[in-house]
Amino acid sequence: MNKKAKVSLVLALIVGMLVGGFLFSKIEIHVKSNESEASTNAIQSQVTNSVVPAKDREIRTLQDFNNAFVEIAQNTKPSVVTVFTEQTISRKVVNPFQFFGFGSPFDQFFQNPNGQGQSPTQKELRKGLGSGVVVSHDGYILTNNHVVDKADTIYIRTYDERTLPAKIIGTDPKTDIAVIKVEDKDLKPIKIGDSDNLRVGEWVIAVGSPLGENLAETVTQGIVSAKGRANVGLADYEDYIQTDAAINPGNSGGPLVNINGELIGINSAIASQTGGFQGIGFAVPSNMAQKVMESLIRYGKVTRGWLGVTIQDINENIAKGLDLDEKSGVLVGSVLDDGPAEKAGLKTGDVIIEIDGQKVKNSVELRNKVASTAPGESIKLTILRDGKEKTISVKLGELPSDEALANVASGGSESVKSLLGLTLSPASRELASKYGFDSDEKGVVITQIEPASVAFREGLREGDLILAVNKVRVKNLSEFEKQVKKISKGDTALFLIERKGSKLFIAFTL
Repeated sequence: MNKKAKVSLVLALIVGMLVGGFLFSKIEIHVKSNESEASTNAIQSQVTNSVVPAKDREIRTLQDFNNAFVEIAQNTKPSVVTVFTEQTISRKVVNPFQFFGFGSPFDQFFQNPNGQGQSPTQKELRKGLGSGVVVSHDGYILTNNHVVDKADTIYIRTYDERTLPAKIIGTDPKTDIAVIKVEDKDLKPIKIGDSDNLRVGEWVIAVGSPLGENLAETVTQGIVSAKGRANVGLADYEDYIQTDAAINPGNSGGPLVNINGELIGINSAIASQTGGFQGIGFAVPSNMAQKVMESLIRYGKVTRGWLGVTIQDINENIAKGLDLDEKSGVLVGSVLDDGPAEKAGLKTGDVIIEIDGQKVKNSVELRNKVASTAPGESIKLTILRDGKEKTISVKLGELPSDEALANVASGGSESVKSLLGLTLSPASRELASKYGFDSDEKGVVITQIEPASVAFREGLREGDLILAVNKVRVKNLSEFEKQVKKISKGDTALFLIERKGSKLFIAFTL
């Protein structure tokens, strides 16, 4: 065998080995792959067999919970409408050449019809959008006052894509509720629930048209975060339901419903530092909205009960000053002459603890309950007077449209420093004229107050007329100082004052 033949044989053996190795590896891989698959199936079988199946009852509970939300949404959406508004406004057209001054050759193009060279006005159509909820078969719809306020034209779009003209039946800015109506008999009204029975933590659903009609019938869910929210600054009469169900611009006027599919609120506003939803939304309770609606439909306006007093909440210092065991209840300040309260015998300093047998927690609660009672109806007030309970029946009047009181005066002045950081003067015609209290009233007037004083911090202000200290009437400076000297450091000082025609109590610890 020559050298060339030997090389050829070696190469053949190498190639054979390589091919054989490759074939063997293919067989090895295939075998191992089959073994791996069998092993995986076995493991999976073991895993599957080791898992304890979820109980059918628990699965059904979740399915029922899911289906409940779906059903509520499906039943609610046909009652929700998108509200469109149009308002024609006038605005001045700015003359872009006004910097040339009068007499400019461009003036003729920007003159008003009288040719005075003033900027003319131009009509502009402003459009708005909100939501509403159908509450009757004959076309009454609840929404927010701010949705339809000042609108020249209103129309709605229904769930089945019909566009209908609407008219305003009545509005109530004090609660931000409005009622509009369409002439249609094919609308599906929602059932109105009792918002008083709503509990914090309950599931709720909000429906509306956030951010435009392209997002109409948007459904969001959340819980009731709080009830009785007041002093939010949105309306005069506030008793809001707070929810974390997402509410955005365009949702205003839409329904907040409970898990029974009942209307329990009219979505009104959000609290936000960014302008977008941050988990705090507010809805007008259905009970308040319904009473406003009924009054608007019946009278075209809202009539409210009126007690004829000024009231305030009781803080810890006032409770100490009045020798009260707790802070609950509402303190009566001014009692208006010839008003329902005066006729019934209520007096300044009375503490109202119940109305018609129900506990009164604060002034907002009392105010809302009185306002929601029809004028002419009687209420029973349980009060504390000199430590004793007493029941008084009051026939409510109608809340006047203008409750401002006029005060008259004119006259002289003298000042003296007190230990409270106050500069005081006896009441006079001149001070009455300046600060707006009755010129015949006796007492001492705060003409200056130190901003760093406890008196200022707790609410006393320049212009306050002090009428009593610790329930003792003071008519001049000497009587005031006599009563103040009786108060030791650490004691509570209770002041009855008059401010712009209204009486109120202020208390603090010296």
